[in-house]
Amino acid sequence: MTDIGNRLHAHVAALFPLCRSITGPGLRDTLRYIGDHIPLQMHDMPSGTPVLDWVIPPEWQVRGATLRTVDGRVLVDFQHNNLHLLQYSTPVDRIVSREELQSHLYSLPDQPDLVPYRTSYYARNWGFCLPERLRRTLTDEVYHVTIDTSLAPGSLTYGECVLPGESPQQILFSAHCCHPSLANDNLSSIAVAIELARAMSVRRRRFSYRFLFAPGAIGAIAWLHFNRDAADRIAHGLVLTCLGDPAPPSYKRSRRETAPIDRYVAHLLRERGNADRILPFAPTGYDERQFCSPGFDLPMGCLMRSPGGSFAEYHTSADNLALVTPDSLAASLRLLQDIVHLIERDETLCNTAPFGEPQLGPRGLYHGERAAGLDRAAVLWALNLSDGRHSLFDIARRSGLSFASILAAASALRDAGLLVPAEDVSSATAAEA
Repeated sequence: MTDIGNRLHAHVAALFPLCRSITGPGLRDTLRYIGDHIPLQMHDMPSGTPVLDWVIPPEWQVRGATLRTVDGRVLVDFQHNNLHLLQYSTPVDRIVSREELQSHLYSLPDQPDLVPYRTSYYARNWGFCLPERLRRTLTDEVYHVTIDTSLAPGSLTYGECVLPGESPQQILFSAHCCHPSLANDNLSSIAVAIELARAMSVRRRRFSYRFLFAPGAIGAIAWLHFNRDAADRIAHGLVLTCLGDPAPPSYKRSRRETAPIDRYVAHLLRERGNADRILPFAPTGYDERQFCSPGFDLPMGCLMRSPGGSFAEYHTSADNLALVTPDSLAASLRLLQDIVHLIERDETLCNTAPFGEPQLGPRGLYHGERAAGLDRAAVLWALNLSDGRHSLFDIARRSGLSFASILAAASALRDAGLLVPAEDVSSATAAEA
C-alpha cells in the first residue's frame, strides 16, 4: 500500500504544474502523460463542432499574464501560480483604472490568503484571481494589465483507454482532466484511474473496460455525442473525483438510484462503516449529470472522498500536493479494485436440480475435500436462490452472508454441475423452442 500510494502521489506531483483547461496545450500534455503509462487513444474535436446542444469552443492558449503597478512592480504573475488567471481570459495589454480593475478581480474574503479558481469559458471576459489580503492593498489609481492569450479555432481533446474483455458489455470510468493546479480536484482521480487501468490491463476481464479522460461537462457531452453506440453497452460506470483527501469515501447514486453499481458501492461503503456517506442522486456536481441526463440515463454514480464544494480547500490554491495523501490515494484505488471484484464475480446462475433439495453427499459437497471450507448455509442459499432472477450479490444480501462465502459455494456447486449460468439455460430453452 505504501509503494502504490507513493506512485499515485508521484502522478499527482508530475501533473500539478500544468495549466489545464477545457482546450489547449496543457490538456494535451496531460493526456500525453497518461498515454505514457496506459494505452490511450486521443480524439480531437474541432472548434465549432456541434455536440448535442453545445458547440466545441475556441481553443484557449496562454503564454503569460501579469498585473503590475505603472512603475513596473509585479503584483500578480501567472508564472508563479496558474490559478491567478481567470480561465479563458481574453488578451489585454493596457493601463486600467482601479475601479475597472476591481470588476475583474476574484478573491475570497473568508479565506484571505488563498487564490480562488475561476473560469469564463462561454462568456468573453478577462480577470485575475488573487488573495483577498493582496487585493486590499490595491490603492493606486491605475494599473498595467498584461494578458498574453489567444482564443482561436483549434480543438478539444479527450483520451480513452479501452481494455477488451470476454463480453462487449463495458464498465466506464470517467475522470475530468481540465482543472489546472488542483491536486484533489481532479489530479487524484486521474492518478487512481491510471493505476486501476494498469492493474486491469494484466488480468482476466469478464467485462470490457473503458477509461475516459475528458474536460468537464463539454468533454463528456462530446463523448456522448460521438459514442451513442458505446453508451448503449455501458453496464456499470463511475465518475471519479476528489479521491486523494483524508476524508472517508463517499458515493453519489446514479439517476436510477438502485442500479447494480449503486448497490455494489453502497454495500462496500457499509462494510467500511461509511453508510452515512451514501448520497442520493442530484442533477448537479460533476459529469454524472451528463451521463445520467434523461436521454442517456446511464448506470453511473460518482465516487469521491470529500464531495466537491464540501471541503475548505475546494477550488482554491490550498488544493495542493499537501492535501492529497499517499494513504488516501491507495485506499481509493483499493476500494475501486473491490468494486471491480464485485462486478467481475457477480453473476446470475440457475439450479440444474431445482425440484427439491439435491443430494449433496454423493457430489462431495456434504463431507470430503470439496466440502472443506464451505459454509453449509451458503451452499443452501446459493442453491435455493439461483433461479435465474437472483445474482450472487442478491443472494449474499438476502442471506446476510458474505459475498465471498456465497461465491465459494457457487463455485463448488458449478464444479458439481448443480449451477450453470442463467444465459446458458436461456440459450438452451430458445434452441429447443
